[in-house]
Amino acid sequence: MSIKKDKVIVFDTTLRDGEQAAPASLSVDQKLRIARQLARLGVDVIEAGFPISSPGDFDSVSTIAREIKDGPVICGLARLVAKDIETCAKAVKPAQRPRIHTFIGTSAIHTEKKLRKSEDEVLALITDSVKLARRLCDDVQFSAEDAGRTAGDYLCRVVEAAIKAGASTINIPDTVGYTAPEQFGAIISMLFDRVPNIDKARIAVHCHNDLGMATANSLTAVAHGARQVECTINGIGERAGNASLEEIVMAIKLRPDFFKAHTDINTREIMHTSKLVREICNMPVQPNKAIVGANAFAHSSGIHQDGVLKAKKTYEIMSPQSIGLKDNRMNLTSRSGSHMVKTRLADLGYLETEYDMRSVYAKFKALADKKGTVYDDDLVTLMETSGGDIQDTFTLEYLTVSCGKGAIPTATAKITADGKTHRASAIGDGAVDAATKAIDEIVGYKIKIDNLSLASVTEGREAQAKVSLIASSAEGSFVGNGVSTDIVEASANAYMDIINKIARMKKFKRKIPKMADMC
Repeated sequence: MSIKKDKVIVFDTTLRDGEQAAPASLSVDQKLRIARQLARLGVDVIEAGFPISSPGDFDSVSTIAREIKDGPVICGLARLVAKDIETCAKAVKPAQRPRIHTFIGTSAIHTEKKLRKSEDEVLALITDSVKLARRLCDDVQFSAEDAGRTAGDYLCRVVEAAIKAGASTINIPDTVGYTAPEQFGAIISMLFDRVPNIDKARIAVHCHNDLGMATANSLTAVAHGARQVECTINGIGERAGNASLEEIVMAIKLRPDFFKAHTDINTREIMHTSKLVREICNMPVQPNKAIVGANAFAHSSGIHQDGVLKAKKTYEIMSPQSIGLKDNRMNLTSRSGSHMVKTRLADLGYLETEYDMRSVYAKFKALADKKGTVYDDDLVTLMETSGGDIQDTFTLEYLTVSCGKGAIPTATAKITADGKTHRASAIGDGAVDAATKAIDEIVGYKIKIDNLSLASVTEGREAQAKVSLIASSAEGSFVGNGVSTDIVEASANAYMDIINKIARMKKFKRKIPKMADMC
């Protein structure tokens, strides 16, 4: 077997190990959508599922094997059980490049407590089962489950036996995330030093994140010669998750000087893939998640913002564009310096000759202390108003909504503007949709709601709800907030917040950039 010594094979197990952590099982169509995107991302192997586990998983694996062409190897998982292996072989058979991935626990706690077999019995089972898999499929991978806690001498015997039986990829998992990076690297080096037929297989690793070391262990293994890394999009998976594909790939891409390796991943597809997985699996990513978190390319510190404005590499070791984002995001907060505010004002079309920076910055700091984050629409309002409270053009006087099971949601709104009262009614797909449509009937703006988020401000059954909306119109993108013990009323208040911001934009004849153009 020819192995490129400088290429790291990216084995994606989002659809197998990753799906186990999802709130609900994915449908065949959902898995196929993710698989197609993984192919566009350029992963080398897609582990599509565990065929014996259910008819649905069998269908998913066989469908992906049939539909995904001219790209990744399609792999299925099987225990060292003849029925498992035969079922897996049947599921992956339609693939242009099929693989059977079979495994068994090799640590003492697995062999003695779970399997209740001797080490020699497990070795015999490995030999017989890998031989069976090899007769059914040209590409066989074997995993020594819990290798991180397996005695070194026995692990070497296991790996030698699996390769001799026909496995061309040997996977060394840190199944419970217990091993420290130096220990894990030593295990990989030991196998290269002590297994006589190690040159006939590729060494792979599969690391879990129970102690937050999955990425570190995987990369340490690469540095010690492993040339396949098993990982998932966004790091999803059992318990604390798996090694994160995006972290592994970008570390290798940014540090070829250290790892002496590369992958064939199209990194510009990383963000799109991340968003697809979080949407389909209903598993949000924390804002500070490396690479794909909302704050990964956001800068709030004034010192950082000033540095990035002068030279991006001062605080950005990779560009947002390299993972598929359009640009970084500079959060305007009380920590932002005057240089950042001046730059944002220039983006909004304000010339330095139009304002006194010292006065504007003082107003900005006061607003930032009050609001936390100052958005572009807030900044325009600050520039275009002088002193006193900002007056709203439109006031929501009352709102009634009728909805329920089997009923058509209907809303009636009363709004005052310029001393005149206006009323309108509308129906919608839900209570919030009906309410916003009734408001639209009166105001006449064309607004698209891009995102709605809901949070509880207080505790208990009568807690206040805070609704935050992100919406876009011809004037740009806007953020609106509303609070009420009633979710529909909070949503309407947030929508009115946006309505009044748009009214001010129209009055001042300003346009602000759309958020889609910034991230």
